[in-house]
Amino acid sequence: MTFEIRIEGFADSDEALAMQEPVARVLCPVAEHDGPCEVPWGFTLADDHDLVLGVYATRDKADEVAAEVRRVAGRPVVLTEGAPGRFDELAEQYRIEHPPT
Repeated sequence: MTFEIRIEGFADSDEALAMQEPVARVLCPVAEHDGPCEVPWGFTLADDHDLVLGVYATRDKADEVAAEVRRVAGRPVVLTEGAPGRFDELAEQYRIEHPPT
C-alpha cells in the first residue's frame, strides 16, 4: 500500500527541499548500493511547502519509517494513506524489484 509522510512547517520550498537528503538516508542509508531499497520511496513538494515522502509499504513499516523521519526532521510529521495517483510508480517499482517466486 502507498502511504504519504508529510513533513510540515517549512518557510519555503528551498527549506523543504534541503530536508530531502537527511530523510532519504532514513530509507536508504547508503546512497550507492546494489539492489533495490527495502521500501520504494519518492518525494514531492506540496503547494504549502510541505515535503511529502511517498512509501510503498505495510502500515507497520510506514509507521516505523514515519517515526524515523520524525526523529531526523525535528518538525511535525503526519502519516496518511497515499493520495490516488500521486505515487503510483512506487507500486510498479516494487513489482519490478520483487517479482513473485
